[in-house]
Amino acid sequence: MLGTKRYYAAPAGAESGRGDIAVVLVNLGTPAAPTASAVRRYLGQFLADPRVVEQPRWLWWLILHGVILRLRPARSARAYARIWTDAGSPLLVQSQALARALDLHLQAHCEGSVCVRLAMTYGEPALPEVIRQLVDRGIRRVLVLPLYPQYSATSTGAVFDALALTIQSLRWPPELRTVGDYHDQNAHIEALARSVERHWAAHGPAERLLLSFHGIPKRYVEAGDPYATQCRATAARLAARLGLAADTLIVSFQSRVGREEWLRPYTDLTLEELARAGVRSIQVLCPGFAVDCLETLEEIALENRERFLHAGGERYEYIPALNDAEDQVTALAALVAQHLQGWVRSSDAQAPVSHVAA
Repeated sequence: MLGTKRYYAAPAGAESGRGDIAVVLVNLGTPAAPTASAVRRYLGQFLADPRVVEQPRWLWWLILHGVILRLRPARSARAYARIWTDAGSPLLVQSQALARALDLHLQAHCEGSVCVRLAMTYGEPALPEVIRQLVDRGIRRVLVLPLYPQYSATSTGAVFDALALTIQSLRWPPELRTVGDYHDQNAHIEALARSVERHWAAHGPAERLLLSFHGIPKRYVEAGDPYATQCRATAARLAARLGLAADTLIVSFQSRVGREEWLRPYTDLTLEELARAGVRSIQVLCPGFAVDCLETLEEIALENRERFLHAGGERYEYIPALNDAEDQVTALAALVAQHLQGWVRSSDAQAPVSHVAA
């Protein structure tokens, strides 16, 4: 006999439907602490997602629980410990700062009640719980904005999966809108360009500017994932905006794991090859990361710096992620305004967004 599905119902008094709107920024997630046990819990959730690892479930379960979760947490915990701050995980701290800055911006420029909340696909604050809290408040319209400029099934697709599962559990789901990507948004490209120009103003340019994007397995792209195309489109637009020659700006892909082929060229090998070819100075920007995290602060700023210098390079500089910089807040506000059309109006003739709309 089939059971009856039980739906989450908002508390009494939350069903007024005031017309309030929420913008939910979603990032990947982070361990709660730089310890092996905390990392194991986080990786157990992250790597179990079939969007992240496309392998037969039974085979991957054996590999994940029999090998990876036994060996990797301690090593990853040491990496997290190198970049952990007194305030906590950089990804969480920077994401919270960005959400607060965007919230203040929208309060100042949008007519009506628009709030910004932060959620994570894995770890805390969990996306399902954030959505349920908004429903409890009586919010009936929600825009979900994954903090991934380029779409990939492994990142943005995983957000959409988690969102769909959450909605299935709600008695009265809110109206939903989602942002798939913003890889070629004018304001985003401008924000990236200005961050590079500020770095040049302070330190001078280097011989090469390396754009390092997070990698994914090559077969995901061959199956139709648009990620690689969007990464290269971002790079092309940024190169044009900065006026850089083709041999001065280089695209590479980082963070590969396992034995199968991932998107090439690989960041670590590219840095070694450049140093051995006589390139003495390089600056690295990671345009696929909205805020700084383990992959930028430890892998790029520390580990790959050592790799480049050891191979013969002399000057290596990491250009920080946009984080909560005003340019990024303005770009995200423009994106939000575009996707909230018909729900709210921006004040003062859309002054903060008219000159940067995509």
